[in-house]
Amino acid sequence: MKRLLWIGSLSYFLIGLAHVVVGSLLPVLLEHYGRSYTDGGSLIFAQFSGFLAGVLLSPWLARNFGKRRSLVFALLLLCAAEVLYSILPPWGWLYVVGAVAGFGFGMVETVIGTIVIGGITQGTGAAMSRLEVFFGIGALAMPAIASQFIALGWWRLAFPIISLFAAVATIAWLRGSFGTLDALLDEQEHRSDNHNSTNSLNSPMEKASKSSPIGNWKLLALFIVFFFIYVGTEMSLANFLPSMFIERLGLTQAEAALSVTCFWLAMAFGRLFTGYIADRYGYGVFVALSSLAAALLLCVFPLIQGTAGAFVLIVLLGLGMSGIFSIALVFASKMMPGTEESTTSLLIGAGGVGGALLPLWLGNSMDRGGAVASAWLLAGFACILCLLGGILYARYVRKKRLQAVSS
Repeated sequence: MKRLLWIGSLSYFLIGLAHVVVGSLLPVLLEHYGRSYTDGGSLIFAQFSGFLAGVLLSPWLARNFGKRRSLVFALLLLCAAEVLYSILPPWGWLYVVGAVAGFGFGMVETVIGTIVIGGITQGTGAAMSRLEVFFGIGALAMPAIASQFIALGWWRLAFPIISLFAAVATIAWLRGSFGTLDALLDEQEHRSDNHNSTNSLNSPMEKASKSSPIGNWKLLALFIVFFFIYVGTEMSLANFLPSMFIERLGLTQAEAALSVTCFWLAMAFGRLFTGYIADRYGYGVFVALSSLAAALLLCVFPLIQGTAGAFVLIVLLGLGMSGIFSIALVFASKMMPGTEESTTSLLIGAGGVGGALLPLWLGNSMDRGGAVASAWLLAGFACILCLLGGILYARYVRKKRLQAVSS
């Protein structure tokens, strides 16, 4: 199991790098091609479209070709796409390359999350939080790497670095000495086959409730909206914090950029502990309280006037939000057991859609109403998140009571 976590951590570090490399290099990339920021937004959207396709198709590919083969395929796609990025093909081809790269790291994220959630029954929250720590380290490292390459005039070399890590991860997944991993994957495939054969004897309603999340469609809908709002809020903060700090506090661009660094550092640090806390006190309690903390802090955010207070609040916000994504994934899998593959892909996909759409809404708010109005909009998102977290926890408590009564 330790080998699984280490190779999973390496893979999550890789997708952390891949998620932000285009954004880190976007100004110099657009300058090289003589393109506008609208074209850059189209490139990022093409990558997001590929990401969403990879997330949603991963359960089907994993069922038909196996998790290991699916992972190797996705990693090879990502490796090839980053090499193509580095040779700087004609601009129109970059949309295709971006979609392929997004498909690769979207599929890697989903399949590994499914393996960990389905295979590690004790300490699942700690395991997922560890993966998210490495994702955060990758997302933090790439902007620093890219800035150094830009300063040296070697900016296109940032892409082959990702290809190198993708090749290393591919070799690691292909190694024949992964006895523990092989046993785990075989067990999951066997469990899935048994589920399908058992469900074939049951009624359609029983099949829907046991082998897919559709039988729990109300609960699934709540989780989908929860992930949509959460990832959208997180991405909105990551994209617009510097602009808010410049407008509200009069900071320079360099000073304001530190706000995002502090936010991600706090997120990465918090993830070192959130899994252990959630495993001890319960996933539902953790999700509800973390959502409440995010709502309270974001409601205070528009009222902050001083620079020091604003940075302290951002650090607290990073700590408070650090475990929501990974623990909510585990919470959903525990609430809908036996549906890990489809549930994980749907929820990560919902988060991806929120991460693409809510920042567009916030950007429009920044243009029309300024930083204060946008900060209140973020507070509104967080309040919806808090409400959903409370409803999900209430459903969890009700389910436990019903189970206790029936037993």
